[in-house]
Amino acid sequence: MAVTGRIDGIPHDVWHAEVLAPQFTYEVRHLLDHYLAIEKVLLLEYVRMDLVGAADAAALGTRLDTLGPDAVRADPEQNMSDISFAVERHVQTGDTPPFPAWHVDRSRNDLQACAQLMAAREDLAAVAEDLTAFARAVLDLAGRYTDTPMPGYTHGQAAQIISPGFHLAALAAETIGALRRMLHTYDECDACPLGAGTMAGQELPWDRARMADLLGFARPQPHALVAVASRTWTTLIAGDLAHYAVVLSRFTTDLMTWAGSGFGFLDLPDELAGISAAMPQKRNFPVLERIRGRCAHVVGRATDIAAGQRNTPYTNTVEVSKESGGQLRVQVDTMRSVLRLAHAVVVGATFRADRMRAACAEDHLGGFTLANRLTLGQGIPWRTAQIIAGRYVRHAVRKGLTSGEPDAALLRDCAAESGCDLDDIGDIGDLLTAAFDVDRGLHAKQSAGSAHPDRVRDLLAGQDTELDVLGAAWAERAARRAEATGRHGTLLTALGQRSS
Repeated sequence: MAVTGRIDGIPHDVWHAEVLAPQFTYEVRHLLDHYLAIEKVLLLEYVRMDLVGAADAAALGTRLDTLGPDAVRADPEQNMSDISFAVERHVQTGDTPPFPAWHVDRSRNDLQACAQLMAAREDLAAVAEDLTAFARAVLDLAGRYTDTPMPGYTHGQAAQIISPGFHLAALAAETIGALRRMLHTYDECDACPLGAGTMAGQELPWDRARMADLLGFARPQPHALVAVASRTWTTLIAGDLAHYAVVLSRFTTDLMTWAGSGFGFLDLPDELAGISAAMPQKRNFPVLERIRGRCAHVVGRATDIAAGQRNTPYTNTVEVSKESGGQLRVQVDTMRSVLRLAHAVVVGATFRADRMRAACAEDHLGGFTLANRLTLGQGIPWRTAQIIAGRYVRHAVRKGLTSGEPDAALLRDCAAESGCDLDDIGDIGDLLTAAFDVDRGLHAKQSAGSAHPDRVRDLLAGQDTELDVLGAAWAERAARRAEATGRHGTLLTALGQRSS
């Protein structure tokens, strides 16, 4: 049976092999269920508009139920290797021939856009589920290391005393932020294209709000051209994934640094370690390199999706809908792989408290605290106090003193160079000890959001609560999709039963 009267012949072999057959395979795998759901919603609308009886519509719904991945194939002669024509062909060859008005006033444009968006919503929700599980794992690991001192670094140099829990709370905050943005993106994109037709709307009085509801959308897309021409939802989703991949790659770089033999702060289990073929003493962590490398792929796919749409006309075009949009699935799969690997790393990670404490003690990380104490306790102007503290550290390092070896005379001399007399201070040694003690350094910060263990625990508790709120919001949207799944089929069956 011919599918068009405009073109004679069938698709060229190379066109079929390079484009149509791969696209067909992709759509059967990822979009077929959505196409079938859409077809059933269309049948319900035909019934509502009195273009078909309930029994005949139910019979076609039953025929659609027999259309699985094994029942269709790309056939240049029978369906021009197009999934929509394949669905038509399958129904036409059933025991119940379609009613004359079946597929009247219809276009592939809004149908394809709708199926693609339905798949994208599910993909985004799946990433959100993975992110939530990852955030929970991060919070669990952070909670075990809120009181464990470690050096925090700026410009590659040890700067202040923090804890692994403090650093991981930052990763949790970024992950939760990504979940918030993705939820906003989901809601922004949750507008059904179905009923927009080719580009200018349709001629029959389709109930677009009802169709949107039956497919689990929050609302119909108000503008017909936007419905079929826009793939802004692909760039929004891709952008969210790329933004998080950038952040995760930066945290992964920290993990790689801490796990290196020059630091030895972090260890991973043997199950996540690799070996050197030449150097038997080595334990490598290539899993971290894989995470960071795949984060680059996530970012690159976002660029592909944007570049694929740039300078295209604002209408339905396969360059935008299939060539560019098809990259979203690849990006999602890569992101989910990244999150599975990162989740395993976080669950398996342990921190070496001894190595981190030794690194804190090796540097005079209390210089900032010393300057603050000189100002607040002795009334020395703050900039002058900074100079005195810096001068003390410089001379202490030259003398080979560690942070745990206070030199009261040296501090007096450093202060005297700036015209400040510390002779009235009762015990300068206690001042220096308090400034440079590792545990006191971790507890020195008092402000909300700081590295103080209590403040970190406050952060983690708030993050745990926000994850609960976000989890409930994502669950609500999943429930709307789940409630819509199969409802159109149930309605068709019920119509058929009542008519008989």
